[in-house]
Amino acid sequence: MKTAVKACVKMFIPVVLRARFGLAYAKAVLFGFRYKCPFCRSRLRAFLPFGLDLPALKDKRVVGGGCRLNSLCPICGSLDRERLLYLYLLHKTDIFMNSTKLLHVAPEERVKEILSSKKNLDYLTADLHSKNVRIKMDITDIQFSDNSFDAIICNHVLEHIIDDRKAIAELHRVLKPEGWAILQVPMSLSLDRTFEDFSITTAKGREEAFGQHDHVRIYAVDYEARLSSAGFKVNVFKWIEEAESFGGHKNMFGLNEDECVYVARK
Repeated sequence: MKTAVKACVKMFIPVVLRARFGLAYAKAVLFGFRYKCPFCRSRLRAFLPFGLDLPALKDKRVVGGGCRLNSLCPICGSLDRERLLYLYLLHKTDIFMNSTKLLHVAPEERVKEILSSKKNLDYLTADLHSKNVRIKMDITDIQFSDNSFDAIICNHVLEHIIDDRKAIAELHRVLKPEGWAILQVPMSLSLDRTFEDFSITTAKGREEAFGQHDHVRIYAVDYEARLSSAGFKVNVFKWIEEAESFGGHKNMFGLNEDECVYVARK
C-alpha cells in the first residue's frame, strides 16, 4: 500500500508540492484523539518510534536515549523530550512573561522557533558546530562575563563533552545569581554512578559503550551531585507528579514517564 502511494505521488504530483502532500497524507492517516502535539496542535492516534535500539542503551535503561515507541510527532518532528522542555517552560517558569536574557545551547528547533518570536526575551542561541545559531561557542570556555544570563537551556550536550565538569562550572559562572538553568542529559535508571571511560576514543567503541558514536559517558543518579559540586542548587522535577499540566494521566502529549527535568539554580 505504501509503495503504491509513493508511486502515485511521483507520477501525478509535482516535486514542489510533494512535501505539502506528504504532510496532508500523514495528518489524515495518523489523525486521532488519543494524543496532541503542543507545538503543531495536531491530533494524533499515535506518535512514532524514534531513537537507537542499541544494547548499551537498552541494558542500562537510558532515559532520553534509545528507542522510544511513542516519541516523534509525524507532523512537526518534535520529540518527547522537546515537548517536555516546552511544557516545563510554559507551566513552571515565567519566561514567556518577564524580560529575560536567555542563553540556549544547541537549541531544539521547535522550542527555538517559539522563543525567538518572543519580544520580552533577549534570546541568544549558541553551538560549537551548527550554523543555525547566532554565535559559535565552546561551553568549556564561554566567551561571556560572569553573571551574564538570567536563564540557560543546555539539553543533551554534556554527554558529548570530555571535560563536563569544566562546562558545568562555566554555565554556573555566566548565570546570574537567582538565575536558573535546565540541563537535561540521557540518564541511566540502572546505574548508581556515571559510566565514563576516556580510553574509548573511536566512534564504534563509543557507540558500543555509551550508545552513540559521539557520546563520552552515560549519566546516572550522581549527575545531581556533579551539578551541585559546581555550586548549583538542583531540583529534579518529576512531571508525572503534576500530570494535569503535562497532558494528564493519559499522557496526551506523549511524554516519557521516566524522564525528569534537572533544574539548576545559582
